[in-house]
Amino acid sequence: MRIGIIGLGRMGGNIAVRLTRHGHDVVVHDRTASVTDAIVQRAEGGRATGVDSVEALVKGLEGDTHRVVWVMLPAGKITEACVQQLGTLLGKGDVIIDGGNSYYKDDVRRAEELSAKGISYVDVGTSGGVWGLERGYCMMYGGPKEAADYIDPILAALAPGKGDVLVTPNRDAPGLDPRAEQGYLHCGPSGSGHFVKMIHNGIEYGMMQAFAEGFDIMKSKNSPVLAEGDRFDLNMADIAEVWRRGSVVSSWLLDLTAEALAKSGELSEFSGEVADSGEGRWTIEAAIEEDVPAPVMTAALFTRFRSRSGNNFAEKILSAQRFGFGGHVEPK
Repeated sequence: MRIGIIGLGRMGGNIAVRLTRHGHDVVVHDRTASVTDAIVQRAEGGRATGVDSVEALVKGLEGDTHRVVWVMLPAGKITEACVQQLGTLLGKGDVIIDGGNSYYKDDVRRAEELSAKGISYVDVGTSGGVWGLERGYCMMYGGPKEAADYIDPILAALAPGKGDVLVTPNRDAPGLDPRAEQGYLHCGPSGSGHFVKMIHNGIEYGMMQAFAEGFDIMKSKNSPVLAEGDRFDLNMADIAEVWRRGSVVSSWLLDLTAEALAKSGELSEFSGEVADSGEGRWTIEAAIEEDVPAPVMTAALFTRFRSRSGNNFAEKILSAQRFGFGGHVEPK
């Protein structure tokens, strides 16, 4: 299958390369020509064609039964402008995929606007960060069933597959989607994919914060404010490592924490000024709209705000985790 990809950053570029490794052809475009050229060079078997404009990308898909374009750009005005431009270049039966982190209410609006032109809009919440090239991407997507079914070969290639994850009992029960075991899931109409990914990221905030606070408490157990007999000089790297081995809190986030602490116990390379990508805020807004209490995720978001006006070891743990899974570099 052939697909166009616009935006070849940390994830967009790897998505393009992974697709070529699975036998798909890609037409790729990035505003920086050297980035486009680099992806063409990395692609498998000459399956990538680089172009210098969105118009050229659409032209490069001519002849396909349904032209499919994946947009992998920063959420907000940049993605909005690109989707609107594609809406003028594509036509009936074509598919626009937004694989970034757009606000789900924008997806609902875009889908309605594009539907009037016969263009299908699919929002794909994509998790996997810089590791997705090798591990695959967990994807939650929303959109018309016909369009979702048409792009299934693309999503199946990007997904991690069952791997060595233990099978969940009763997964063969009626009504359960077998694609979920492969790491991708059609969640419902347009907007639902990014909504589920938004909540995923809100949960991520809370999990990261719990690890950060726990390690901060342990590190501070040697504080001079404590009586000398109450002090412990604990090794953070060793604790993170032992927890990876059979504990109930073992996880990829803990793996990343252990890796960072083994490299630098004080995490001095991190400022601890922790950014938020927007989904945490949107998750809290959704909770307020639905009258659902979300104290953990709210506190985690507010802690990120506080980190920008002075920080401690906990915030450096958060910075290390964000760098580990997404390559996010916090300001020094």
